[in-house]
Amino acid sequence: MSFDAILFVSFGGPEGPDDVLPFLENVLRGRNVPRERMLEVAEHYQQFGGISPINGQNRELIDALRHEFETQDLDLPIYWGNRNWHPMLVDTLKKMRDDGIQRALAFVTSAFSSYSGCRQYREDIQKAQTEIGPGAPVIDKLRMFFNHPGFVETMRDRTNDALQEIPLAQRDAARLVYTAHSIPLSMSDNCRYVEQLRESARLVTEAVGHQEFDLVYQSRSGPPHQPWLEPDICDHLETLASNGCQNVVIIPLGFVSDHMEVKFDLDTEAQDEAKRLEINVVRAGTAGTHPRFVSMICELVVERLEDTSERPALGVLGPNHDVCPEDCCLPGRTGPPSGRPSTSPGR
Repeated sequence: MSFDAILFVSFGGPEGPDDVLPFLENVLRGRNVPRERMLEVAEHYQQFGGISPINGQNRELIDALRHEFETQDLDLPIYWGNRNWHPMLVDTLKKMRDDGIQRALAFVTSAFSSYSGCRQYREDIQKAQTEIGPGAPVIDKLRMFFNHPGFVETMRDRTNDALQEIPLAQRDAARLVYTAHSIPLSMSDNCRYVEQLRESARLVTEAVGHQEFDLVYQSRSGPPHQPWLEPDICDHLETLASNGCQNVVIIPLGFVSDHMEVKFDLDTEAQDEAKRLEINVVRAGTAGTHPRFVSMICELVVERLEDTSERPALGVLGPNHDVCPEDCCLPGRTGPPSGRPSTSPGR
């Protein structure tokens, strides 16, 4: 099957103070979230000048990917569309249609399967295609990459870099704590999110020569009565401190860039908690523009262009599917969505 472009798909984020509320309104449209809660989250963004790092980091990653394409003699234009802020998906797909693009491969900036990390992006693409109507490009999504050698090697390097900040005599005893966005239990029951996270964390832990790790969650955004994945990162730091742990490496495995949930929930709130508990916490980098991560994206593209049966994957779960089953990653809501938005609501 031939493809004539790459569609880079991400969450989006505000790029100035005036963007914050319109961005949050896009994210929360259709959800029964009190306005005062939205204003509370808006203040988190305003602490950073109203700018989320995610768009800037996506530009850097796209530039790196274009360079990688040139190196590999891949003559494919890269288009970029976001779910919640400019460049919006519908505008990008219109541009692709006007440029004569008929079929494209989509890379989504999410490594793990869940409704908000996979299916919702596919739904957003379909909505944009419907709005455009005849002539809208066909979009095929690349597979999830949680256990791809390129992702594991990238996060191995990021974790090793963080470990270097721990005093040598204490390094082996440092606790590796992997974080990911929390989701409702009703949603996690309908996907392989937790299973994939645990497998990816295990692979990275083995790659850095450690034996044990913890998987925790952050950025919960649901009402108190609705069960979400736990434990929360700050609660877990308190548990570790009470058990005598002195050094912790937080690895934001569930995020491929240092966007606002990483900057606020980990670099601000979790660090404040660490100071209160008098423990040393080092935060590993996300995949970002690590050369191995960039080359991995290129490899995912090539395996679909060449329609090869080879799908590199580490561990026991094997490669994820190229085409999602109809019942894959259902939302699993048990009631009307409501409650407190996180620092960057959704995924």
